[in-house]
Amino acid sequence: MVQASSQAGWIRAALLAALVACVPAAAQEVTVLLQASPPEQAPPRPHFDDDEFVELRTAMVRDQIEGRGVADEAVLAAMRRLPRHRFAPMVSARSAYGDKPQPIGHGQTISQPYTVAYMTEVLELGADDRVLEVGTGSGYQAAILAEIVGEVVTIEIIRELADSAAERLQRMGYRNITVLHGDGYHGYAARAPFDAIVVTAAASHTPPPLVAQLRPGGRMVIPVGRAGWIQNLLLVEKHADGEVSTRNLASVRFVPLTGGH
Repeated sequence: MVQASSQAGWIRAALLAALVACVPAAAQEVTVLLQASPPEQAPPRPHFDDDEFVELRTAMVRDQIEGRGVADEAVLAAMRRLPRHRFAPMVSARSAYGDKPQPIGHGQTISQPYTVAYMTEVLELGADDRVLEVGTGSGYQAAILAEIVGEVVTIEIIRELADSAAERLQRMGYRNITVLHGDGYHGYAARAPFDAIVVTAAASHTPPPLVAQLRPGGRMVIPVGRAGWIQNLLLVEKHADGEVSTRNLASVRFVPLTGGH
């Protein structure tokens, strides 16, 4: 995949964020809650002192993820390292590592560990990639991505979730994640194109703005189908010539993608 943009791109993004902060609230479509540092200024990944839960994470990866066929070592290492219980505040720490989604409030969930790992693996990520996530939730998927790639941009339409995720990720020490409040259906053109896009809520169709913001050679994984029904997890690939192909990967069930579209 193509390397993340130069420092000039970061300067443009910072100027845009400043402009957004200056316009009246009623006119804002996207609010920057946490701004990533430029790659050359971003420190190493955060250190976690969660030794009590190492065995739970090891068992989670071995039994729920590797046992079902996920083999990408970067994904497995991220899942072993990241303290999932910090992203599931409504359940006990041990329950957070269970083989199922967990509630995070506002009718939303943190996805099943296997689902997070599988969706991450199929993106075929590289260390210098820039990734867009639509549907921040509690920030877990964004943090998994941030363990693997150079830059993550994540957008959440529910303000309370976006605020808490931004605070959580900042407190944990992530400096390569930008958290936005806004309608993810429209993506985030200010940091496009993206090497990969992951959508963590079910859309009725593949959003054209997201396809447009995908870099040639990039991949998007997105659940598509009716809310409350079984949906199709689709892999959307934009080829070097700009042509787009779609492949059905699995049957899934996600909360619906919401917004004014």
